[in-house]
Amino acid sequence: MKSLTSLKSYPYPKSESFTEILLSSIGAGVTVYLFLIIFQPFGTENFHHPYKYLLLFPYTIIFGTVFFISSLCTFRFNHWNIVSELLKIFAVLLLGSVLSYFYNSLFISHVSLSFENYVYMFLYSMAIGIPISAIYILSRYIYLKTIHENTAKNISQHLSHKTEHIPSKLLTISTNNITLTLSEHDLICAQSMENYCTLYFSENGSVKKVLLRISLSGLLKQSETNTIQKCHRSYIVNLDKVESLRGNAQGYKLIISEIDFEIPVSRSFIPQIIPQLQR
Repeated sequence: MKSLTSLKSYPYPKSESFTEILLSSIGAGVTVYLFLIIFQPFGTENFHHPYKYLLLFPYTIIFGTVFFISSLCTFRFNHWNIVSELLKIFAVLLLGSVLSYFYNSLFISHVSLSFENYVYMFLYSMAIGIPISAIYILSRYIYLKTIHENTAKNISQHLSHKTEHIPSKLLTISTNNITLTLSEHDLICAQSMENYCTLYFSENGSVKKVLLRISLSGLLKQSETNTIQKCHRSYIVNLDKVESLRGNAQGYKLIISEIDFEIPVSRSFIPQIIPQLQR
């Protein structure tokens, strides 16, 4: 139980776009098909038919489609971790084994339906799916981590040499109980907590923070500029304040020396935030 709890503390990067889900699903289906025709496990080598490889192709469609549907269903889940990903993979293999069983029984083996025969198909699906899933999870994590770390390193070097001064405009932020006027350059970041936002800003050489009764979207409408952008579902950041960043498999962490925490950039905001930091 403790090991399961510890695994929940490890976030895992779920797919953030329809295109990524589609490509991952195609890759999953094709990998299953290649595994079947190359290794021909579980008696596949003894299956002789002039259209053998064509008859095996529907397994590609079955597992690719199930993977696609499961990824769409979990698309908007928050706090995705390695346990969540493993449960999703198990659901894919379970549903894929059910559909594969019916396809195999009705169109290939022509045997009567029985629970015992399904158990064999379930075990076959697990035997094929577990190593493929392990390779997928590990390789995707390593790939994203490497890409983000290298990008973060290059951008951090670029930011360390950035000396361009950008004119700042005046921002007016109004809520039910307060009106705050400050320079665009003085705003550092904002963090949302349900219907409240904590705003961090510079004043007379020191960092101050104020709790505002306003949603993050409402605050963004009053403060968004070319440099003040939303980078996460819970954060707004002034990109001119960013001094360096760290990369990991989930995305990036923006580092600002004026505050004692790092600001996350979720993967859905990477196309918007990273190009601006590279300028």
